[in-house]
Amino acid sequence: MLHDEVIPILDFGSQYAQLIARRVREAGVYSELVRPDIPLEELKKMSPKGLILSGGPSSVYEPNAPKSDPRIFELGVPVLGICYGMQLASQLLGGQVKPAKAREYGRAKLHVTQNDPFLKGLPADMSVWMSHGDQVHDLPKDFLPLATTPTCPYAAAKHRTIPFYGVQFHPEVTHTPRGEQIFHNFLYEICKCAGSWTMGNFVEQAAERVRKQVGKAKVICGLSGGVDSSVVVALLHKAIGNQLVCIFVDNGLLRKNERELVESTFRHHFKIELHVSDASKQFLTELKGVTDPQQKRKIIGKEFIEAFKREAETIADAKFLAQGTLYPDVIESGHGYAGTAANIKLHHNVGGLPEQLGFELVEPLRELFKDEVRQLGEVLGLPENIVWRHPFPGPGLAVRVMGEVTEERLRVLRDADEIVLEELIAANLYRKTAQVFAVLLPIGTVGVMGDARSYDSVIAIRAVESKDFMTADWARIPFDLLATMSNRIINEVRGVNRVVYDISSKPPATIEWE
Repeated sequence: MLHDEVIPILDFGSQYAQLIARRVREAGVYSELVRPDIPLEELKKMSPKGLILSGGPSSVYEPNAPKSDPRIFELGVPVLGICYGMQLASQLLGGQVKPAKAREYGRAKLHVTQNDPFLKGLPADMSVWMSHGDQVHDLPKDFLPLATTPTCPYAAAKHRTIPFYGVQFHPEVTHTPRGEQIFHNFLYEICKCAGSWTMGNFVEQAAERVRKQVGKAKVICGLSGGVDSSVVVALLHKAIGNQLVCIFVDNGLLRKNERELVESTFRHHFKIELHVSDASKQFLTELKGVTDPQQKRKIIGKEFIEAFKREAETIADAKFLAQGTLYPDVIESGHGYAGTAANIKLHHNVGGLPEQLGFELVEPLRELFKDEVRQLGEVLGLPENIVWRHPFPGPGLAVRVMGEVTEERLRVLRDADEIVLEELIAANLYRKTAQVFAVLLPIGTVGVMGDARSYDSVIAIRAVESKDFMTADWARIPFDLLATMSNRIINEVRGVNRVVYDISSKPPATIEWE
């Protein structure tokens, strides 16, 4: 997709590369991660307003260290080097990089020594986040130092004649409190960007692109009720109206009232053609007696494809399949850089469907991060309870029922899960947590219900806080709230006599239990 303004980020392997892209976008300018050795011709085609060279784990003086084309400075656009990016650019422009006396990791005090538009609006002294073992040792004479830290004499610098700026710290992480000001200065003071990347603009551009791609053909979209598929549906509905047909597969593994929520939102509110395939009996028959988590996933994946195919074959003139592939999926698949082949996300087990049905893929969200998808959902007028929904696994409650999946065990989990979410919402903590749910354990424990001994099931409550779901910490939910959840579950859910709270972080634990 062509954008009025783009800032390519040459990714040298930084763990923070996606963060840099997000910071630039948050400032109102579209950014894209590209290979560090991207050919100059490809960069030129992007018509960049500026370039950013990311950090990375290598040392620039190592023989196999990643390098960029040294002619990037001939493009005539401003370049910002962060950590490794600063060291590489300094080396290319005649500087010397050596190991620092001590590896610098953590907070450091930055002192601004030179007034410059790049550091406009920043205090003379501020806290920054360092993570490096090397630093620029001899700054070439054409460079001007802009800031120092106690152990790093060139913590920020610029070239006197070439529009290059370098920082040895990481402005993209939240540990550098004024980092967004540095990006803002680079984008607006140095690159002279207009800041046209907004979700309002994106809606129009993406809708136009979809119309161009699909023409008059019908587009099928697998609707799950999750954030990504819901936003895809709302966007396509705006773009192509009644050419869109949605398929919702009821696999019998959904949360309480899930099907009703999806039907009322999309069929009644948005007036979208929605086919509901009730395959719950088929799924539960195939899962009978199965306890191995991977086996469960395979059965559910296979049954989903069968149910989806049966429904899709009833829709005439369908040539396209829409999916909620996001930018991190594209990057993590290794397909994100330099416009290589589209990644097919195994989203709710739809993977493999395009080839089997001979469909062409429509992926209108493949440029967006998750937080941008939620913003887009709000712009498109989706209800708040869908836009801000916690993630739900593709195999549904099957991976939250430990052991065999049966109608009765699903009932117990559904009822317990509904109480957990009701109380979480009532305590105004739903938006403050990333994912909260109940898990049914495959054990019975002894208890006393009334005057009699009981031998019933155990429910575990899992609640996590996370920004990106790559790592997560267990949520410190108030004990009083946990007590309310526990009391209600034990009193109201037939078959449960004990509730436990999961206090494991990811890693080493995963968020889901299976």
